[in-house]
Amino acid sequence: MLPESETILDDSEGDVRHVRFKASKTQTRRIDQFLVDRVPDLSRAAVQRLIDDGLVTVNSKPTKASYKIKEGDQVVMVAPPEPVHDLVPEPIPLEIIYEDEHFLALNKQADLIVHPARGKWTGTLVNGLVHYGQKWSTVNGAWRPGILHRLDRNTTGVMLVAKSDEAHWRMARQFENRTIQKTYVAVVHGVPKLLADVLDLPIGRDKYVRERQAVRKESNGGRQAITKYEILESFANFAFVKLSPKTGRTHQLRVHMSAIGHPIVGDDMYGGQVFASGDYRLARQALHAQEITFVHPGTLKTITLKAPLPPDMVELLRILRQGISPSPASAV
Repeated sequence: MLPESETILDDSEGDVRHVRFKASKTQTRRIDQFLVDRVPDLSRAAVQRLIDDGLVTVNSKPTKASYKIKEGDQVVMVAPPEPVHDLVPEPIPLEIIYEDEHFLALNKQADLIVHPARGKWTGTLVNGLVHYGQKWSTVNGAWRPGILHRLDRNTTGVMLVAKSDEAHWRMARQFENRTIQKTYVAVVHGVPKLLADVLDLPIGRDKYVRERQAVRKESNGGRQAITKYEILESFANFAFVKLSPKTGRTHQLRVHMSAIGHPIVGDDMYGGQVFASGDYRLARQALHAQEITFVHPGTLKTITLKAPLPPDMVELLRILRQGISPSPASAV
């Protein structure tokens, strides 16, 4: 399977580097998002500044951050040199749920960033992977060995890591074509009126807080985002729900549940509140990537992998099932 692009990093001038690639397929993503995925030490805001300064060209012409790459496009970005850091192996605990010669699946713990970037060079999942083994795909460069997709820092659950470039491309194509099925579970504030529903609400960057996403009209920068939810259990003022994203927008599940008035417990960025009862306290979003179904890159057979709930969510459900209310300061 051919890669979707060829990327060359050239730092021949010493104080700048040139990122060049020729797109081998038409993209559905904006060029700023595409470049951030391939140059992990640059933030999206930094890439957008380079675009605004005319330092990113498509077919030798300046472009806009919203431009969507087409097959055959020649893209060049002039950027600052990559920070000089070694990827330090660290003995970070990894809960492996499946492993073979093609890929590894793990159950990511909370409070763990996936890969080094923008000043955070240690203590990441990638640092733990480098310590665990040396055979990872090189498709996404030195700072993201094997990384196929990401989970937010405080979202737990199943993640896939590719060992070979061939496995990486075969699995990445499934993410690109949205044929991989992902299922999450979450505890939300309140109980939705419908037992199940499909949320078709476009998402874009928040106008006021750059770190946040928000529901926005497509004509105003939003991109299609679809989530199916289903209530698994309901309690007095909370619900345990299954979430099935049909698209993969940043913070999609968190934004969608907040938008319908049922933010995820502990997600203070989108309206959720800390849950505390006695000695128990949950200050991170109660969101877990429970299951993933995809075509195995080696056998080409469909495989489903599951990650057990983390202890903090198991305890949260136990408390709710006993009918215990949170401390008043933590109530909605």
